[in-house]
Amino acid sequence: MLRRTPPVALASVLTASAVALSGCGGVATSSTTTPLVIGGTVRIAASSETPSFDPYSAFGASQAHYAYDALVNVAPDGALVSGLASSWQATTTTATFTLRPGITCSDGTALTASAVARALTYAGDPANQLAGAQTVLPNVPFKASADDGTGTVSATAAAPFPFLTRTIGLLPIVCPAGLDRPRSLDRVTQGTGPYVLTRYTPGGPYEFTVRDDYSWGPAGATTKEPGLPAHIVLSVVPQASTAANLLLTGGVDIAGVSGPDRARLTGRGLSTADVATVIGLTFFNQRPGRALSDRALRRALVSALDRRGLANVAVGGTGSPATDFGAEGAVCHADLADANLPARNAAEALRAAGWTRSGDGPLTKDGRPLRLRLITSPELGPTLVSVAELMARQWTKLGAEVDLVAESLPALVNAMYRSADFDVVVGSTPGVALPVGFIPFFSGPTPARGLNFAGVVNPEYDALVAQALQETDTTGCDTWNRAAAALFRSADALPIAQGRSGVYGYRTTFATTFGGRLVPTSIRLHE
Repeated sequence: MLRRTPPVALASVLTASAVALSGCGGVATSSTTTPLVIGGTVRIAASSETPSFDPYSAFGASQAHYAYDALVNVAPDGALVSGLASSWQATTTTATFTLRPGITCSDGTALTASAVARALTYAGDPANQLAGAQTVLPNVPFKASADDGTGTVSATAAAPFPFLTRTIGLLPIVCPAGLDRPRSLDRVTQGTGPYVLTRYTPGGPYEFTVRDDYSWGPAGATTKEPGLPAHIVLSVVPQASTAANLLLTGGVDIAGVSGPDRARLTGRGLSTADVATVIGLTFFNQRPGRALSDRALRRALVSALDRRGLANVAVGGTGSPATDFGAEGAVCHADLADANLPARNAAEALRAAGWTRSGDGPLTKDGRPLRLRLITSPELGPTLVSVAELMARQWTKLGAEVDLVAESLPALVNAMYRSADFDVVVGSTPGVALPVGFIPFFSGPTPARGLNFAGVVNPEYDALVAQALQETDTTGCDTWNRAAAALFRSADALPIAQGRSGVYGYRTTFATTFGGRLVPTSIRLHE
């Protein structure tokens, strides 16, 4: 049985707070040709403050990669490369990792297989309620074991799970000193990573200092490379416009920027790494008693939408309709939407489903008008209210009565997971990196026992997921894609647009992985 996602991550499928740890990224391109700086400081803009640097907490997971390592790493092209482990093998129920020799924690102690198994067990224990860890680990219980003689760590899952290497293998490993005093991890890092947290200020900035003895980074990367910064300073810069200004004036060296401010950074000689996103991920409430529990009605409403027009609004220019539920570069991503979305004339489909309309009056069925409560939140993206407005206009032309509500994020989450008072919800996602990440939202129980807030019931999807869970890693991609196609055909959800944000560098070059996460050992500072 799939384990429930913790409450703090309830809206992760719709918000940009989800931690994406696998998939593709890119190497930043730049016109920077000046000499490398030896032992310099790189200043990075963070969009929000970090009240805890515990990599297993909801807040610390996003910055854990500076001070903590995982058993494996994801290269910019999406391939798995070595980390703490030099080799690994996995089935759908067991993953085994062989540690590199000579790895040490930041306090100087040697990292053993038993220490890694202890960290995995601690992070995976539901009683510890570690939200950050649970967004990385598999959705099934597992047991970890170790053999210090051979340096191997094994994890055995209680049920088949195809991506054990890309979940267990990507968990940041906390060293024994941190597990002995877990509360200290808010302000102190106890890992094996290339940097150590050396200064914490409430609200920022936060400073990391390089480890000179580090030699077990992605594919064997070390901290001896010329140009690698001796210090990394994270400063909190909430506004994209401010981050863009600081990049142009040299106030920060690296920052993520989305929206219209990206145009100001083009052609300015900055390093640039594109980050793929999905804008406007839309769910339809299928719970009993709601109008959209009618599959034929959902299909008719989806076929009435101008997907190209919606994508243009979502992106704020010339947009491309999304092809899959996850972003480009996600594991098993495919071009599924066009071939599987309903394409029948909407008015004809409505009549076939028993809906009638007299003149310019409302659509009715069995004497009841079609009323839809369409909700979104501007806190999820600056264009989402406009996307919802265009949806509402197109459905109103068909004869639906649409109540469009722009909610605060807490109110939106309440409607999704508590009151269920919505028919359509429009949100955004950075793209769940693994297809298994969508399972709790498209199947299983509704809240409070589960995360299927739209009440999706799709037997074809469920059957294909059960089959895909028996296939190891990406060998099951065809099955996962057939499952996603079933969701499109049933109009269970609709991703609106393929979007882009960017990570930019001033006098720096770097590589990123899926979701725009920096690879710390790839950063180079130039004069």
